[in-house]
Amino acid sequence: MVDKHAKTRQKLNEKWAILIILVIIASSILLYLDSLVNSTFKDKQWSVASTVYARPLEIYEGLPLKLTDLREEMTMLGYRFVQDVKKPGQALFNGNKVTIFIPKFQFSDELAPAQKINITLNNGFVSKLESEENKALVRLQPLVIGGIYPSHNEDRILVQLADVPDSLQGMLVAVEDKDFYDHHGISPRGIARAMVTNIKNGGFSQGASTLTQQLIKNYYLTPERTLIRKAQEALMAILLEFHASKADILEGYMNEIYLGQDGPRAIHGFGLASQYYFKKDLTDLSLSQQALLVALVRGASFYNPWRNPERALKRRNLVLDIAVREDRLDQDAAELAKQAPLEVGERSASGHKRYPAYLDLVRRQLQNDYKAEDLSSNGLSIFTHFNPLIQETAEASLVKAMEKQKQSDPEHKLQGAVIVTQPNTGAVTSIVGGTDTQYAGFNRAIDARRQIGSLMKPAVYLTALQKSEEYTLATLISDDAYEQKLPNGTSWTPKNYDLKDHGDVLLYKALAHSYNQATARLGNDLGLDNILSTIKQLGVDNDIPAVPAITLGAAELSPLDVAKMYQTISSGGFYTPLLAISSVVDAHGELLTSYPIDIEKRFNSSSIYTLRHALQAVTHEGSAKALEWLLPDFAVAGKTGTTNDLRDSWFAGFSEDMQAVVWLGRDDNKSTGLTGSSGALRVWADIFKARAYQALQNTPPKNITLSWVDSETGVGSEDNCNNAIQLPFISGSEPTQEKRCGATDKVIDWFRNLTD
Repeated sequence: MVDKHAKTRQKLNEKWAILIILVIIASSILLYLDSLVNSTFKDKQWSVASTVYARPLEIYEGLPLKLTDLREEMTMLGYRFVQDVKKPGQALFNGNKVTIFIPKFQFSDELAPAQKINITLNNGFVSKLESEENKALVRLQPLVIGGIYPSHNEDRILVQLADVPDSLQGMLVAVEDKDFYDHHGISPRGIARAMVTNIKNGGFSQGASTLTQQLIKNYYLTPERTLIRKAQEALMAILLEFHASKADILEGYMNEIYLGQDGPRAIHGFGLASQYYFKKDLTDLSLSQQALLVALVRGASFYNPWRNPERALKRRNLVLDIAVREDRLDQDAAELAKQAPLEVGERSASGHKRYPAYLDLVRRQLQNDYKAEDLSSNGLSIFTHFNPLIQETAEASLVKAMEKQKQSDPEHKLQGAVIVTQPNTGAVTSIVGGTDTQYAGFNRAIDARRQIGSLMKPAVYLTALQKSEEYTLATLISDDAYEQKLPNGTSWTPKNYDLKDHGDVLLYKALAHSYNQATARLGNDLGLDNILSTIKQLGVDNDIPAVPAITLGAAELSPLDVAKMYQTISSGGFYTPLLAISSVVDAHGELLTSYPIDIEKRFNSSSIYTLRHALQAVTHEGSAKALEWLLPDFAVAGKTGTTNDLRDSWFAGFSEDMQAVVWLGRDDNKSTGLTGSSGALRVWADIFKARAYQALQNTPPKNITLSWVDSETGVGSEDNCNNAIQLPFISGSEPTQEKRCGATDKVIDWFRNLTD
């Protein structure tokens, strides 16, 4: 009997022990979930992508601007063209007069309020600007050109509940959780209704999620549909309601909810959805637009207004009807909203038009100052020098060249790259990384290292021109056959492209006509160490082998490297690092980092001036003479580059306001059949014809004098002699001998025209 009672007590104790253990486990789970909800929700930090912006279009009187370009950029920005401009984001084109209502925008230096402006354009320039505060300069909001997203690719613009229209809040609650303000996280009636439905269907087909439960599910849990996960969701919802106010929960929901897909980017929250679908701030949405966003909560893909407009319209109107039924909306206002069309903007450009090559450079430059996790989660605004109009032109010009090549060779595998910069600032305004302009893979503009051919020659001639006591543009150098013995016992015998010897030629002509033999001989006389020093001073940091062939471009550089090199030439001898970024601003509008122009004088202005003069000769009488008719009456300077077997076609050149480098070649390094002049030059010319506004000035420094010389011998000449040309000389280096002639007609020469 005793044993029987003992066994009974033992079993009872075991049950109590199990119960206690279960209570402890349950309490531990409850405490853990409570701690998780309490700590993480109060300190909620959404991973907010960084937004990358183009340069804002600055409008002022005297700005070179075409009506077509202005309309194109405003179209990219999502402006609506109307007859009566009343709201931000609207514009009216009336002949040569334009009215623009610019939305408010947080720039790096100010929060610019919304304002209406009127501008008048005449002959490709802004002739008149009228703004509300009589400002001499106004800025359009910059174009969003991309983002740096978290690993899950979620993007959002955080909003505070105070900035969300009451009507939108009311419609959301009416449709998604009408008892939101009365329950404590879960809805018993909803649970009972769902249970009945699930029993009828013989499975777990319907949930009973309140807004609080949806927030818990989206933020903390997986989307799996199991009873255990649902129980956890309900428990955490109750705990969240215990710790947070209804306002905080609703605000969290409005920032978390998924509302669309833009390519790889997931659109979360009403703030970003407003911009994505309507190109407007949430506060500027009409009632019908607010209702459409609420409609998307039930299925952003199913009710996508671009793909399924009729379905989206039907759901939007149902949202308005439900809001009226639940006394969250006035019936007359709802009926008026139902009569409106969907009013969505054009499909977001970012979903179809991306600029991967430029964004690649932005990321690389940001890595010097920011951690990857900060860039992808802290909601930074990154302002760049990107010019969307130049980019569109550069892409179109490259693609046009590819299509032309395809006509003559349907199986061609030609590739290309373009980099455009500003000579005076080093600002990178455009990058094309390949013929598939939206492909975010191999970026040829930055990573394709190819031999640059004759693009290296200006470094050789600049090395010579710095020694003004020995070399001038009129110095005779030999272009006879050349042979150089190498240390290994072999010989290097470069040949001219035309396979001809040209005898003694003026130094500037050797560069203008890209004579290999003359350049190789000159390079040997100057010394490879001196030439390599010049290359480095020009901005090329790469390790370049000290071999004789370097004088003819036997060095592998990327288009970006070449752009650095020519940047120093185009800026008058001042080295300026190439920059894609102008500033970085945090999520609160505070400036974090500014990237000012950094200028360092590396060459004297006189030697650079004479080199630029010779590079102008390239475009008038030399290897780029085609520019005489491709860009008539528009002074530029530059150099063609062609490598052995026509594997690479290059052109690098500049005007007063723009510099560009173009490369064409094949990834397999086979022949393109193109020279620098027949290939890359044509792409370059297309870009400059459309986007360069200021012809090259090349104003001479004070110590430059102009003297007449004989074009064959380089000796001094009277201006009325046959073959007389005028060349610039650094003071003291002018020719002392003078050829005298009788009275004859002057030779009309482009050099002479430059000095008129």
